[in-house]
Amino acid sequence: MDPHNTNANAEAKRTLLNHAKTLRLHTGNLVNRTRLKKKCPCSPSEELQECIQATLSSWFSTIEAPTEDVPDTLDCNIPQATDAIVPEEREELKVSAKLFLFESGQSSIGDAVEMACRTLAVSQLDSVIIAPRKLLADDVQTLAPLQPAWEELEALVRSQRIAAIGTSDLDKDLLEQLYNWAQVKPSSNQVNLASCCVMPPELTAFAKEFDIQLLTHNDPTELISAATFQEAMQEGTQNVSAADWRLEWLLRYSIIVKSRGIIKAMGYLFSARKAEL
Repeated sequence: MDPHNTNANAEAKRTLLNHAKTLRLHTGNLVNRTRLKKKCPCSPSEELQECIQATLSSWFSTIEAPTEDVPDTLDCNIPQATDAIVPEEREELKVSAKLFLFESGQSSIGDAVEMACRTLAVSQLDSVIIAPRKLLADDVQTLAPLQPAWEELEALVRSQRIAAIGTSDLDKDLLEQLYNWAQVKPSSNQVNLASCCVMPPELTAFAKEFDIQLLTHNDPTELISAATFQEAMQEGTQNVSAADWRLEWLLRYSIIVKSRGIIKAMGYLFSARKAEL
């Protein structure tokens, strides 16, 4: 192999990334990613960092250097690792997602759901849980930051892109406020195991009365920091500068076989945007 050609090809790929304004990434099915199975991440954050780095590294090593116009949006995925669902199996599977927003903007929610449906080859997600960004204003909990995102989710339910919507980390008072205000009622609410090893009785009673499923999770308050994301991106792309890149949203999905209750596939989708100079 000619070292000169190798270096030129690597430089061309760096040009591709440096020119791009948006990066969309799909980790593929982590259940089948054997190289990730060799490690046992201690937390969701470590798992995510490893996934981003490994996926970018695989993608960067296989993409061809651009020969024509360089696109503004790069789709970073590993074709053999995709999780597309065949129509014959759809009724047997439940497709669930949890959506983390890193920047404000309702369009991010629609983009995330559309990318998930397209990637998984489904017309509808069975459930989507939104992770509220910040529900504190002057140390007082308020529903206001969640309401615009919830309205966008409601629109996606009406257009039949999502069947059911839920939220995360709401106490009884906020969950009651959301239930009374929302047109499409929450079907579930996740409770963080780290902050609550036993479900609060008042939350349990309210959820039972209004048929809201209480689930548990162990996601940290900050799933991945801006610095950690940039570090993973830089390492995965052979030290292409990532200082200007910002995560817009991240969606974690799971595909469960209904009759057996086992996870057939799980993975991450995300969108990152280069900051305007």
